[in-house]
Amino acid sequence: MKKVEILSEMFPKPTLFYDGVCQLCHFSVQWIIKHDKQGIFRYENLQSEAGQDLIKKIPTSLLLSESVILVLNGQIYLYSDASLMVFKQLGGIYGFLGKIGLMVPLSIRNAIYRFIAKNRYQWFGKREICELPPNRDENVFNK
Repeated sequence: MKKVEILSEMFPKPTLFYDGVCQLCHFSVQWIIKHDKQGIFRYENLQSEAGQDLIKKIPTSLLLSESVILVLNGQIYLYSDASLMVFKQLGGIYGFLGKIGLMVPLSIRNAIYRFIAKNRYQWFGKREICELPPNRDENVFNK
């Protein structure tokens, strides 16, 4: 997947953008928070102003459907790349699993990712409101 770069000053910490009304995404973020012992990540939902601003910076040819988006070291990761890079950042066994996952061809990984993303509301449901994790910073964009 073509990498998209962004000013690293905008995101001094790795920032994970996720679908705030998706139940699967909510549970996934809660799982990451539980396993992020070092407080590596910041969290923002895609429906927020910051999320919408970020989406505008990504070429529409790359953002074909809703995706979890990870901004890490000035790079924007989408789809399975974002999920696996989160694992890598967590380290330990999760870091190992992330590295192994990245060895799977991108087309296969993203096909699986898109299949799950397409069915996530039907399988896991939607939330009425988006609750951001309690440990998130004030704002991810320096305006």
